[in-house]
Amino acid sequence: MELRELMQPAAERATRIVRGIPADRLAAPSPCPEWDVRGVINHLIFWTGRGATAARKEQPPQGPGEDHDFTEDGDWAELYAAKARESAEAWTEPAAWKGETSLSGAKPGMPAAIIGGMLFSEYVLHGWDLAVATGQQADFPDELVQGAYDHLVPTAEMGRQYGAFGAEVKVPESAPLLDRLLGLSGRDPQWKP
Repeated sequence: MELRELMQPAAERATRIVRGIPADRLAAPSPCPEWDVRGVINHLIFWTGRGATAARKEQPPQGPGEDHDFTEDGDWAELYAAKARESAEAWTEPAAWKGETSLSGAKPGMPAAIIGGMLFSEYVLHGWDLAVATGQQADFPDELVQGAYDHLVPTAEMGRQYGAFGAEVKVPESAPLLDRLLGLSGRDPQWKP
């Protein structure tokens, strides 16, 4: 199955997790060492909000910067839900995956398939981050985990070079695919808050 067919189910799973986060857990630690739960949410809202324009090869929207605290702006869960839905819908179009694009507006950008895969992987990986940080189930269906893993295998080292991932966490080949995906992305599958 192509990633474009998995974008909406992945966005829906991530949205369900974000909606399940109690406001009193925003300061809780997350598996991302540099961010607490609030930091992961802000990261997701900012970059997911640029996903639809990247799919359409347009300039990113004007508005608050990456350092903005969206959790102070009211209903941050519904804000994320709207941005995730819009981005996922835009990436279901076959044309979104062709050519080059950028989340930042920089030219010439990167291959659109890399950007689309990054956005897809964020639904799964940061969805897991937020689920385990807030005591929720990270029950991503097998096809979403497989899609994220297939995208990450050839791009993980590039992600490390850009600081998106930490050093790979060694996970046995016999481990569940989700654990291998997490390890590949620099996450410890056994992480606990």
